[in-house]
Amino acid sequence: MSLILFKNARLLDPSQKLDQIGDLLVEDGIIVSAGPNIGSQADKVENIVDCEGLALIPGLIDMQVYTGEPGDEHRETLATASLAAAQGGVTTMIVMPNTRPVIDDAALVDFIRRRARDTAIIRIHPMAAITKGCDSDQLTELGLLMEAGAVAFSNGDQAVMNALTMRRAMSYAANFDALIVHHPMDQDLARAGVMHESELSMRLGLSGIPSAAETVILDRDLRLVELTGARYHVSQISCSDSVAALRSARSRGLNVTSAVSANHLMLNENDVENYRSFAKLNPPLRGETDRMALVDGLADGTIDVVVSGHNPQDADAKRQPFDQAAYGSIGIETLLTSLITLHQSEQLDLLNLLATVTQHPAEILGLNTGTLQAGRPADLALVDLGLPWVIDADRLTSKSKNAALDGRRVQGAVIASYIGGKCIFARDNIE
Repeated sequence: MSLILFKNARLLDPSQKLDQIGDLLVEDGIIVSAGPNIGSQADKVENIVDCEGLALIPGLIDMQVYTGEPGDEHRETLATASLAAAQGGVTTMIVMPNTRPVIDDAALVDFIRRRARDTAIIRIHPMAAITKGCDSDQLTELGLLMEAGAVAFSNGDQAVMNALTMRRAMSYAANFDALIVHHPMDQDLARAGVMHESELSMRLGLSGIPSAAETVILDRDLRLVELTGARYHVSQISCSDSVAALRSARSRGLNVTSAVSANHLMLNENDVENYRSFAKLNPPLRGETDRMALVDGLADGTIDVVVSGHNPQDADAKRQPFDQAAYGSIGIETLLTSLITLHQSEQLDLLNLLATVTQHPAEILGLNTGTLQAGRPADLALVDLGLPWVIDADRLTSKSKNAALDGRRVQGAVIASYIGGKCIFARDNIE
């Protein structure tokens, strides 16, 4: 029996509406109790961690992480992504199926799980593809993939363009309560563009991607959810019209959830000025009105989850003319600090923000983490909520350095991360 006591912590747990000074007791990697004066009741504690008033929160769950493994390990591996995740307080990450080969077979799901077990320091769960190769009309064997360990089904950053195929996928998934996770972006409307379609895109001489490219697919999918009764999650939204569509769908009782990336909450299309390719994202950064609509949607509960959208790209792919540069930004290491910064700058409730990266993704995916409740794994993050720092992409742990938030002043930093009560990362200092 191994006992660990985290004492003098500010315990923050959205699942219990908990925000108080207290202690947390862990036995053999499982949380025993959390609350005031726990330490005075614990006998034979072998290891005591004095949190000195810092925040102790459930380890984060990042629902959208792209890696290069298998096939493009020069961009990122499961091992390097997990190291970056630990430094950002992320203890569970969900990896997308857009690899080479695509994760569209039960053997490949098993490969990801075994590879993560052998090389990663955090918990990793794979999503599997909806269609073969993420680009065809042939459905994968969703039932077999789910049995193999896939937590949900997605084509990553590729939309299922064929409406009949999507209807069949939803109907198939509804039979065994599987989750469909979709990236709503009409490929025909988006193909010619590289940034948000606006006055700024015209001034920069860059072709635009209209907001309608997102809402056309989203509106179609919401109709199909009504038709099939499937569980449906929008992997990322970027514009005010999408927030309105989801708010309407939820008012009608549809079983839909949605996510937004931290980058889309922190940045807008103006960050593309000077042809900054690190800010070339999919979906693109929209206008400030759209960004504020996303913030409002987060505040009122229309948006359930915040993701990093971690999508590493090497220097050769990013340091190109803007229209030729690859899409994507790293962000798993800065996910939590982005939320803390939003809490400070936008006056958003801290527990509600933390729920978007702990309680809500755990509930959506059926995971037993993301909480400080007794009987759950002691996956934790110790956080200094007030520590200011400047994001320096070159000093981040990810194998690739394409951070859209590079140079931003932020607040809040992870001091230590724990899996099952075992410390997997401890920070000496932050400059």
